[in-house]
Amino acid sequence: MTAGAFRSLRSHNYRLWASGALVSNVGVWMQRTAQDWIVLTQLTHNNATAMGVVMALQYGPMLLLLPVTGYAADHLDRRRLLIATQAAMGVLALGLGLLTVFGVVRLWHVYVFAFLLGCVTAFDSPARQTFVSELVGEEDLSNAVALNSTSFNAARMIGPALAGVLIAAMGSGWVFLINAVSFGAVLISLGLLRMSELHQSRRGDHGRGGLASGFAYVWARPDILSVLIMFFLIGTFGANFPIFISVMSVRVFHAGAHQFGFLMSMMAVGSVIGALMAARRERPHIVLMLGAAAVFGVGLTLAAVMPSYGLFGLALVLVGGSAQTFTTNANSTVQMATEPTMRGRVMAILLAIALGGTPMGAPVTGWVADRFGPRWALGVGAASGFAAALVGVAYLARYRGLRLRFEAGRVRVSLAPPS
Repeated sequence: MTAGAFRSLRSHNYRLWASGALVSNVGVWMQRTAQDWIVLTQLTHNNATAMGVVMALQYGPMLLLLPVTGYAADHLDRRRLLIATQAAMGVLALGLGLLTVFGVVRLWHVYVFAFLLGCVTAFDSPARQTFVSELVGEEDLSNAVALNSTSFNAARMIGPALAGVLIAAMGSGWVFLINAVSFGAVLISLGLLRMSELHQSRRGDHGRGGLASGFAYVWARPDILSVLIMFFLIGTFGANFPIFISVMSVRVFHAGAHQFGFLMSMMAVGSVIGALMAARRERPHIVLMLGAAAVFGVGLTLAAVMPSYGLFGLALVLVGGSAQTFTTNANSTVQMATEPTMRGRVMAILLAIALGGTPMGAPVTGWVADRFGPRWALGVGAASGFAAALVGVAYLARYRGLRLRFEAGRVRVSLAPPS
């Protein structure tokens, strides 16, 4: 079981990459926690709308730069592109850290740095997602994607909790500076890769067009298109976790920085469980993706009605597990269903839809939290999960001959093979 779940680690290059990424991911989650905290408690008076604006600026470039980011991932050397983006992220973390340490940071500074970080991330994300296939090859791609998610969410367990302690002891600025240093781990791992062992696929044909060809490819694939629609619903209205958790922590449970970081880590516990379960599977399954979307809706519904800090934290475990199960399976499904020469553009579209929807959803969620209360904002997220599940059911019924039957008191699902 363990060998199957961690089989990608047999590759020297993947082990090296995963080690550096884990260190950097811890730093990234520390910075995210510190950034949310200073916006909510130091630069505003618990203003969820301001947090929504920060998220919109940070994820908006995914949409704005979509015409070039996927094309870059398909046509440029991904390793060199990642070296450039990771170094730029480190410089941005350093700049925000210095402003905060010297006590001159203002809300508009955070807005500017969030937008610049979003611009860099727009190039980094599709390159990083598709670079995995060069580290392990097609046969272990699904497993490597799941292990990447495991690493990212293991860091989510460690980073926010550590950030909460450091914010209380040293201040938010030092958290940003530590994150700046952590990018060195990724840069070192990229520099030490064995180039002869990379599984480099043929680059996209420069004559095939850019974004337009990516959209045409997706439009002709109902399986991929349905996943993107599901991702849009959950990414736009359901994945606004910084808003959900911070406003519930501060306004409803009156928690401090340490307790806020602990809640972020609780959700990450579920995320790690979900990612490890996905890593054990040989291939992703659309029925599991559909079920995860529905459970995501249930989890946020439970979180919205929980009366205490502890029970809210437990509900976040379910939210994190279902969200990660959905995300990992969707990511693997799209990558494995897409031909290698189109993969960068399709992944850029997926990431733009999943994360770029935040500029629309985050301000709305923040406004709902300010106008009607944090629990109603969680209700908006829950509705997105249920809506995504309905999209999945509609696809399976139309294209895969979905049939439900009862056997021995259990519901059985039968599907026609994909065409």
